[in-house]
Amino acid sequence: FLLMHAPVFLAAGLLGANRMLRIGSLILLVGLLLFCGDLLARDFIGSRLFPLSAPIGGTLLITGWLAIAASALVRMRS
Repeated sequence: FLLMHAPVFLAAGLLGANRMLRIGSLILLVGLLLFCGDLLARDFIGSRLFPLSAPIGGTLLITGWLAIAASALVRMRS
């Protein structure tokens, strides 16, 4: 999951002039940390980060992707 989303953060960092793009990438980052962190904690530690952390992270991933897609529709101010 982290490798699949890494190009998005690279592109958002290079093109980050749009506020909506920065917000979407921040939401995506938090979602990745929660989702992947919960999966890693379950594998290595044997317990969860906290209840419902993976579903919350997955929902934030979807929300982040939608915000990034919406940033393409927002006109940049000159």
